[in-house]
Amino acid sequence: MKILFLADEESKVYWEYFKKEDFEGIDVIVSCGDLKASYLSFLTTMVGVPVLYVHGNHDDKYSMNPPEGCTCIEDEVYEYEGVRFVGLGGSNRYKPGKNQYTEKQMTRRAKKLKWKIWRKKGFDILVTHSPARGLNDGEDMCHKGFEIFNKLIEEYKPKYFVHGHVHMCYGRNYKRIDHVGDTTVINAYEKYILEL
Repeated sequence: MKILFLADEESKVYWEYFKKEDFEGIDVIVSCGDLKASYLSFLTTMVGVPVLYVHGNHDDKYSMNPPEGCTCIEDEVYEYEGVRFVGLGGSNRYKPGKNQYTEKQMTRRAKKLKWKIWRKKGFDILVTHSPARGLNDGEDMCHKGFEIFNKLIEEYKPKYFVHGHVHMCYGRNYKRIDHVGDTTVINAYEKYILEL
């Protein structure tokens, strides 16, 4: 399976200079947040594959105008062709916003998933907007990661943890790929293709 992960910035290659052949072999597109609803709707229409998404901290408008033809996997264990995705969008609370959470609120969301995860016998890919605490996150409140994501990785050992939120262009040397035990961590900023 070939998965295109997107986050934070619309890729000019896919948006302004769209060519169907750029998506050759892509089976599913997954947004890690902070992308225009129209961009995701455009991709699902033009590429013809499912588009899954979680909310970024700037996706408050999705409640009034969600991405059409796309599937929100927020607070779900979503299975697509045998691959189990867990979705937990949003960022650390740094100002009022629908998609911002305290550590306690995010932990509560993760705990509500336990039964769903148990029924699916685990999950393969953890999809979030924010990174995990201490794993290529920032020190400012906005970009600080969640500790609960470390606990989910430790307990369930998914093959992949994919997030956005920390832009590769911020000037800090954020890693695109990292590892925690057997879990590969991917910063999906703009675009990243994963082949399973």
